[in-house]
Amino acid sequence: MKIPTEPIGSIPRPPDLVEAATRLDGDEPLLAAAYDAAVRDTIAQFEATGSPVITDGEQRKFHNFWTYSVQGLANADTEGFAIPFTGGHTRRMLRLKHGPFRYRRYADEYLKQAIQYAHVPVKQAVISPSALSLMYPEQPIPGYAREDFISDLIDEHRREVRNCLQAGAHCVQIDFTEGRLAVKIDPSGHLLHSFVDLNNLALAHFSAAERWRLGVHTCPGGDRDSTHSADVDYAELLPSLFELDVHNFYIALAGEKDRVRVLQTIKRHLKPQHRIFVGVVAPIDPRVETPEEVRDRTLEAAFYIPPEQLGTTDDCGFSPFCDDTSTTRDKAFAKIRARVLGTALAEQALG
Repeated sequence: MKIPTEPIGSIPRPPDLVEAATRLDGDEPLLAAAYDAAVRDTIAQFEATGSPVITDGEQRKFHNFWTYSVQGLANADTEGFAIPFTGGHTRRMLRLKHGPFRYRRYADEYLKQAIQYAHVPVKQAVISPSALSLMYPEQPIPGYAREDFISDLIDEHRREVRNCLQAGAHCVQIDFTEGRLAVKIDPSGHLLHSFVDLNNLALAHFSAAERWRLGVHTCPGGDRDSTHSADVDYAELLPSLFELDVHNFYIALAGEKDRVRVLQTIKRHLKPQHRIFVGVVAPIDPRVETPEEVRDRTLEAAFYIPPEQLGTTDDCGFSPFCDDTSTTRDKAFAKIRARVLGTALAEQALG
């Protein structure tokens, strides 16, 4: 029984890259060389773990996985939607000042570079339309209605995803960390449902075959060893999550206090066309899991999820924000290696 295993995205940046990106202008040749070296090294170390699918570690998404496409927009400022973390710090989305809305960069740029160096399939993570919808301010922008913004946003997301598919991505993962947060902000579920509807508007532009190569990642956040919504019951999220029209779902699970309850909820709501990648290692846990622990977590999941619909993953990316130094590169790759080895052990146990 083959169980696919994939990472989520981010790998901690090398200290040399962090230093260079802090010191140098974005167009500096020395910075471009530092990015290239970081991508090459990340891919080499990723492949050394035995991972059958890799990413570029999001080395060029220097600021973070969330605002990479809009960082530096001339018509945006830094006073947007704020997300507080349990560690006491806050992350902010950018705020749009006037239209039109356009991406400044697209993730297929990163993918094309990574594919040049990789010897195994490369997946590409992109940010969700619902996350970027938080850029539009509460008060309408004169001359640029929210409806016009949403239309532009969907066009930009569609372009990015299609470019990644055409560039040869193994799959495209839509990061939806705001899903669980939406339940915390609005327990009525209205905000969550609006996010799901918005993302499905974008997904409707893809064929059934294309959506088979698309997935959605959900987690309670992971930054500086803290979260933004781990206290939210997954049962309030998962029924709506599975309404998203994609094949693959990447669900943080290793860090949950009651994994069985989450698995029971997944079992009740998953559909025959779904592949569920459960998190079997927790990036914000300082301890490196053993392959045997990963095996046992995978077998536990196989009791509730049909093995032919099961996959394994990491709970979330490692250090998805550039200034998060809570996890080292060595530890991240050690956890990934444990995921790969433990998944193989579970395959053997399942026969």
